[in-house]
Amino acid sequence: MWLSLDVIRARKGDCLILHYGSKDDPHLVMIDGGPRGVYGPYLKPRIQKIREARGLDKKKPLAVDLLMVSHVDDDHIQGILDFTRDLIQDDLQLARVLSFWHNSFENILGDTPKELTAAFTSQFGAASMGGDPPDLTLDSEEDQEVVASSLKVLASIQQGAQLRSDVVNKLEAPLNPDFDGGLILASEKGDAIDMDNGLSFTVVGPRVPELKKLHAKHQEWLKELAKQGKTPEDVLSAYVDKSVPNLSSIVVLAEAGGKRILLTGDARGDKILEGLELAGLMEKGGTIHVDLLKVPHHGSSNNLDDDFFQRITADHYVFSGDGEHGNPERESLRMLLDARGDAEYEIHLTYPIEDIDVERKKDWEKEQAKEKARQEKNPDKEVRPDWSPEEHSLKAFFDQHQDFRKKVRVVEDEKPHVIDLLDEVGF
Repeated sequence: MWLSLDVIRARKGDCLILHYGSKDDPHLVMIDGGPRGVYGPYLKPRIQKIREARGLDKKKPLAVDLLMVSHVDDDHIQGILDFTRDLIQDDLQLARVLSFWHNSFENILGDTPKELTAAFTSQFGAASMGGDPPDLTLDSEEDQEVVASSLKVLASIQQGAQLRSDVVNKLEAPLNPDFDGGLILASEKGDAIDMDNGLSFTVVGPRVPELKKLHAKHQEWLKELAKQGKTPEDVLSAYVDKSVPNLSSIVVLAEAGGKRILLTGDARGDKILEGLELAGLMEKGGTIHVDLLKVPHHGSSNNLDDDFFQRITADHYVFSGDGEHGNPERESLRMLLDARGDAEYEIHLTYPIEDIDVERKKDWEKEQAKEKARQEKNPDKEVRPDWSPEEHSLKAFFDQHQDFRKKVRVVEDEKPHVIDLLDEVGF
């Protein structure tokens, strides 16, 4: 029996394949596809390799039992858009999607946000709707984080609508069939969903309170747009707070053969803990052990508190990210080290430590420049120090903790990285 996670390089995003079933009866779930530049060099070759291993001829598509997009964010959804476009245009059909899980932005909000899209485009340009919103310099560092996160989500509205149209209308895969076509939501002590062939999913997030909050904030946004004298930054800050942008992220616990994988998307750590309690998978204030944890939001410390790795322990920790936006962050790895110390576990990084640090340094200097610009307007604002390899790099942190460094496994450029929890997949 299989339960294996296939971790694919996805730049700043997520791209995962869950293998289950067995060699004689193989099945898979595709989870997110990373941003632009991931599908062609990484995801498609991996799909072709799986096809070859199964002995499929050109006329027989690979069955994708479930295609799951955790949430509308460019670094999760664009690679799946590239994949579905390839399927629509290719008569040989690389693969066939049998089922589709996705909470579209429009469905979450309960209406089609045409006003939102129009206002966003007029304020930040049509190109920003393609997932490349502009940089902003705001007085508050917290506002900067809020606005940047919001822009990423809002810029993906168009992508989410296109994906739903491609998969449902053109590929004819049912949307959220296990939820009668409605929203995927965590429920109190919710039963595990039988995905067949030995696999079950328990939905941990999003929860109803988060979606209600998201909807309420959307309504506030629409009201603010109607007012005069508001800057784009004011409106965006009114639209969200730190908790909102990733509240819609689907979180599931996958189980097969007594092994468990927690797939977290970009959800906030505290919301994941609350979702586990709600689903009856963990006592209130208690702990849970899983065999594999996909660390949320690419290892951003903004999504984690010290108790996260204390309350959710694992044998394998997957950090996806190439250093862009600073992820995975050194602080998150410190939290893991403090929580688990010398226990037996492995850390899986999607890029070499030195390569991640190159991008993390670029991000550090970019944010430092923004802070200097804010300080010119407000001298009381602090500016981070210059990048110090010793104090800020992952390499220095791992050099200081050699036993911790020995736990690291890096996804190689052209070699499959499959974490087998049961029988070995072998390809």
